Amino acid sequence: MALWFAFLRGINLGKRQVKMAELRDAMAEAGFAETKTMLASGNVRFVAEGTAEAIKSKLEKLIEARFGFEVGVVLRSEAELASMLDTHPFDSLDPTADFTRHVLMFDTPLPDGTALDGLPGHTEILRIDPREIYFVGYRQPNGRYTEGVDDVLKPLYARLGKGVLDTARNWNTIEKMLA
Repeated sequence: MALWFAFLRGINLGKRQVKMAELRDAMAEAGFAETKTMLASGNVRFVAEGTAEAIKSKLEKLIEARFGFEVGVVLRSEAELASMLDTHPFDSLDPTADFTRHVLMFDTPLPDGTALDGLPGHTEILRIDPREIYFVGYRQPNGRYTEGVDDVLKPLYARLGKGVLDTARNWNTIEKMLA
């Protein structure tokens, strides 16, 4: 049995509602152990046996059967999440600046040579790893932080095409997952 982290894409938006207590119950019934959800945005920490592919497939099928719609799951092992945290991707930032830290996680590796241009003073791409993009959004005059992210990512999605599975999380959430 190993510790895993599932990040569900696009839930609790519109009619795609997944109550975390119901998800925990469904996962327990399906044999997942020590299930803990964080926030209402589909962050799940659990213990399971099997390969990443088998666990991901089982969880996606479970969610569709229980809630009536497909949900993509981006899965990370304990070692993968610990490695993300251990590399301290945001340590180079000025701690007094007003920004939010985020990671965009992909289900499959990005193409070799993936590069993105940020928007200076708005959205900064700090690092691109094989399955993660680390970025910050700086506070804008309207009080928002991440409005420019779509513009920055548009060239990447045009290159990747349809069907890519990704999900973004605030870095504070990632830090809490292993705690």
